[in-house]
Amino acid sequence: MSMRWLTISLCSSLLLGCQSAPTMNTVDQVDLERFMGDWYVIANIPTFIEEGAHNAVERYELNDDGSIATTFSFRQGGFDGERKTYTPKGFVVSDNNAEWKMQFLWPFKSEYLVVYLDDSYQHTIIGRSKRDYIWLMARTPRISEAHYQAMLQRADELGYDTEKIQPVPQQWEQSKTKQ
Repeated sequence: MSMRWLTISLCSSLLLGCQSAPTMNTVDQVDLERFMGDWYVIANIPTFIEEGAHNAVERYELNDDGSIATTFSFRQGGFDGERKTYTPKGFVVSDNNAEWKMQFLWPFKSEYLVVYLDDSYQHTIIGRSKRDYIWLMARTPRISEAHYQAMLQRADELGYDTEKIQPVPQQWEQSKTKQ
């Protein structure tokens, strides 16, 4: 093989390997006021900080400047495990309020896409174009099997490997608020 063809082949391989994942469509519109509040993480492809999470809840509050104060909390390793809390800041970056950037550590921001949201604002799916992480969330700690399967089907349609999606254990006493 000539050096020219070797160079062309190598460059083509590098360019194909560096292509970004196909974009992911978001919902048409998110009413931020309605979206705020508690969302229980029903299932996900966990990030390294979420491995072993139990009773995972994400809480959103709209700040006066339009940013989103976020509190993500869970119990590590079991229902009685150590409570972990993270407070990233969300930034809405689209006119339809469905594309955010989450900042856990300045100056880095991660993609956060509202890719599914039911009309009653009771179930949502948050995804990323890379299809590396996904969060299936609901306003309640448990959802019906039919809703769960429908959300998994939606994740599959978005291009996720649903075999990687793991249920997040949720166990709440009715008399208690969030732990």
